[in-house]
Amino acid sequence: MDKKELTAEELEALKNRHIRSFVLRRGHISNAQKRALEEVLPRYEVAYADTPIAFESIFGRSAPVVLEIGCGMGETTARIAQLRPDVNYLGCEVFAAGVGALAKRLEEGGIENVRIIRHDAVEVVRDMIADNSLDGVHIYFPDPWRKARHHKRRLVAQPFIGMLASKIRPGGYIHCATDWQNYAEQMLEVLEGEAKLANLHGAGNYSPVMGNPLSERPTTKFQSRGERLGHGIWDLVYIRKPE
Repeated sequence: MDKKELTAEELEALKNRHIRSFVLRRGHISNAQKRALEEVLPRYEVAYADTPIAFESIFGRSAPVVLEIGCGMGETTARIAQLRPDVNYLGCEVFAAGVGALAKRLEEGGIENVRIIRHDAVEVVRDMIADNSLDGVHIYFPDPWRKARHHKRRLVAQPFIGMLASKIRPGGYIHCATDWQNYAEQMLEVLEGEAKLANLHGAGNYSPVMGNPLSERPTTKFQSRGERLGHGIWDLVYIRKPE
């Protein structure tokens, strides 16, 4: 498979316009989640801006930073942060119920190493993350957009992955997971084709969840649902190559 850098035209297209990987709809939000949005979120929230984040400033310390794209209802993000208090986690989620649920979990668990941005992840990565600044990225069970005509909305695609890879420091990682086989195949093709990345478990291979610290993760709600429906689970871990 040929590997290539993004062209100037592809980068410019991403900067100026992109197809959103989500559709905001009016959904149910509980009273507890609403309260957390209003009263708790301000303690953890980072407002969207068009300038790179000073990580040490927003976390109040210097530590490795991992970007979590699509926190869902926050179970996995909160659990990982509890297990790794030495790492700073920057969660990116657009849905109000999920943001409220995550903020509530952080407050109840006394978790201080998470910050939340409620904004489109593509724009956050483009505008707020400096090159070579992330130690890792998690994209766990993103919307698979199952219908073929909607595949263009999938997050793990170019040119986004090329831009995201440039934000990871050499030696840092990106960990993706899905329970949708067609999306797993697309993820593998896209990540294998990104020149800045190398497959942790060998070219063309999916990653075992256990056995390597970079692959291990808690079981997510979406994974449990997929397993109940008889879906397989596919993980992929890639390392940013030295420059």
